[in-house]
Amino acid sequence: MRISRVLRIISKTIMKMGETATPGKPLKTIKEGQAEICLKSEKVFYNPVQEFNRDLSIAVLSVFIEDYKNEKLARVDKKTKYLSSVDNADKNEIPVTILEGLSATGLRSIRYAKEVPNVTKIIANDLSQQAVETIKDNIIHNQVESIIETSHDDACMLMYKHKHPLKRFSAIDLDPYGCPSMFLDSAVQSVQDGGLLLVTATDMAVLAGNSPETCYGKYGAVSLKTKCCHEMALRILLQCIEHHANRYSRYIVPMLSISADFYIRVFVKIYSGAIHCKKTTSKLSMVYQCVGCDNITLQPLGGFKPNPTEQNPGQMKAYLPSVPPVGERCVNCNQKHHMGGPIWSAPIHDEIFVTRVLTHVQEKPELFGTSKRIQGVLSMVREELQDAPLYYVMDKMFGKVHLETMPMLVMRSAILNAGYKVSFSHAARLSIKTYAPAQVIWDIIRTWEKKHPVKPAKLEMNPVSKFILRQEIKTEIDLSERPDANPISRRDGCLRFQFNPTPHWGPGSKSAVNVSEEKMAKSIRNQNKRSKEQRAQKREHSPQSEEEAPKKRNDNNITTQ
Repeated sequence: MRISRVLRIISKTIMKMGETATPGKPLKTIKEGQAEICLKSEKVFYNPVQEFNRDLSIAVLSVFIEDYKNEKLARVDKKTKYLSSVDNADKNEIPVTILEGLSATGLRSIRYAKEVPNVTKIIANDLSQQAVETIKDNIIHNQVESIIETSHDDACMLMYKHKHPLKRFSAIDLDPYGCPSMFLDSAVQSVQDGGLLLVTATDMAVLAGNSPETCYGKYGAVSLKTKCCHEMALRILLQCIEHHANRYSRYIVPMLSISADFYIRVFVKIYSGAIHCKKTTSKLSMVYQCVGCDNITLQPLGGFKPNPTEQNPGQMKAYLPSVPPVGERCVNCNQKHHMGGPIWSAPIHDEIFVTRVLTHVQEKPELFGTSKRIQGVLSMVREELQDAPLYYVMDKMFGKVHLETMPMLVMRSAILNAGYKVSFSHAARLSIKTYAPAQVIWDIIRTWEKKHPVKPAKLEMNPVSKFILRQEIKTEIDLSERPDANPISRRDGCLRFQFNPTPHWGPGSKSAVNVSEEKMAKSIRNQNKRSKEQRAQKREHSPQSEEEAPKKRNDNNITTQ
């Protein structure tokens, strides 16, 4: 009976693994951009949610390649100042190779081949043989055989094979399911100087502070459960890439960092230079988070100060900053702190590059299915304050002191009236990013409380709120609105934040193509494991008659013989 049951399970598993469409006829046809892919199996992973991700990557690569070629020519002809007279023929001689390490259906690679100009070669790699076969079919279907080459290999091993400077890629795209850290060591070695590394991370629960110890194991940083967790996730990923790059005397220059939907996506250039790696400590900071008011204080790992000499008047000298930056208790709410990090505390965008990508999308909106959203997000990114890491969240701050939330424009006006700059963050709808000290922000809230008092009973129940609101207002606050408090992206009605278009909006299910015999055996072995254990425990604890025991022993002996 048991054998027949196992056989049935095996046959069902094999049937599920073999679920494909009729030979020659695709199960599903998908169009996106200029590409059309045919899926002959449900087992090959495709996620329509990531169209924005792919559109944005195409726009970034289109702008990057022009910069990449100019940089290469400038480096070669630096002494002769030849760049000003370079013709197009010389630019076309510079090869542009792209690796998509985890290609799945090949859709992204095919779109790169058809929509990104001046690409010499693309390698579409996947560990699954079934996925590689699908990629090959789709390459032929889209007539891009001359540009795309398939590879059936482990992504890390493939990148390690290309770490020699003459074999490196101009750009590497890593879009894994979950954490990308296992690919970063090989990736930072396999990108050309001035090349682009595109990385996605979807394990937001880990990066957003739900499991700090797991985050440290995967990314080398302790995450914190804070309201600005989405930008902090970006900064944790950037410091992780920088950490891997520094091992090989390389460093990163972030061009664009996006938090969208259920994932984060960073676009960084990789350069070589041991002297620049020494500056990394000034770009990383530990994070002190108040457990009461959620205020964030950064502690840089290092810094640089002028050290002029007669020989080198512009020389800078490294120094270690004094610690700690906070006292035992928070000055705003009298609560203790948690410590996290390190995180990347330098700018996470290049404003000039972002402007050029935005212009490219605005000039050719027909090329991108999500052009309106790209324009909205990039408009916000361009407006962000670059040297103000992390942000406050309006409704959370006012909820902390049981106050009615003031209008966003009033808060922004009050910060501007106090003499400080302010911006939104693209990562949160009600975000406040500013250089203003926490004391000024709480003074604004205390001033608002004078006109919209909180009920005394609520203050008595919450000592944190009582401590915050009862402090003296030390800053002169003006709550009158001003026109420049409304940013251009908001004034123009840009699509800045995406509404969930479907009920189950998320990363989708992981591809199940790599089902080996070993995994099959394990699934069969674990079939009804809990119920078997329960039956065994029941037999062990159940009363057994003296007549039944010898009978079972005899049965066992017969079986053994």
